[in-house]
Amino acid sequence: MSNIILYDYWRSSASYRVRIALNLKGLSYDMVTVNLLRGEQKADKNLSRNPQGFVPSLDLDGDMMTQSLAIIEYLDELHPPPALMPPSARERARVRALSHAIAMDIHPVCNLGVVQHIVELAGGDEQVKVDWMRKFIAKGLNAFERMLADGQSGTFCHGDHVTMADLCLVPQVYNADRWGTDRSHLTRINAIMEQTEQLAAFQKAAPDQDA
Repeated sequence: MSNIILYDYWRSSASYRVRIALNLKGLSYDMVTVNLLRGEQKADKNLSRNPQGFVPSLDLDGDMMTQSLAIIEYLDELHPPPALMPPSARERARVRALSHAIAMDIHPVCNLGVVQHIVELAGGDEQVKVDWMRKFIAKGLNAFERMLADGQSGTFCHGDHVTMADLCLVPQVYNADRWGTDRSHLTRINAIMEQTEQLAAFQKAAPDQDA
């Protein structure tokens, strides 16, 4: 057993971000599945780790952490190379803005619990779930594409090095493809995806690896 334990679910976007970060940092870790479809996130065992009833939770030598972006920035401070945040305060603000556009704007309205409640309100019509996902993922990614057009992106979301923004983008694009969201016109996002798909840290973290 390693001294790092990730409590996650293979299809969770937030968990996916943390897996990429751990891989990029070259940190070995054990994974414990919290099955969201079975409601295990709401069980007392998970609530003791994560009072919000979410995943991921990361146990670092007995120190339990939650919230994927907080975890990623903490790992980046503990294990700087390769840095996932740029050197200047202004650049870090941009990377956080990009990251938050996904993690705080797209992700919450497409959360499993939220969407299931929408389906219940719609009388159990599952097509409502598909339409909801496509609408809000498309809206968010279109805005993200415009954010990338400020001249500060390069090979990746910020310049030519992987940052936390890329760790947020990749899982969201996975979800876009899963729900059949059209992204053929998102040229900047698609170019970044082509680059990340070549990196082992992203490949190893992909949901299909853990299904």
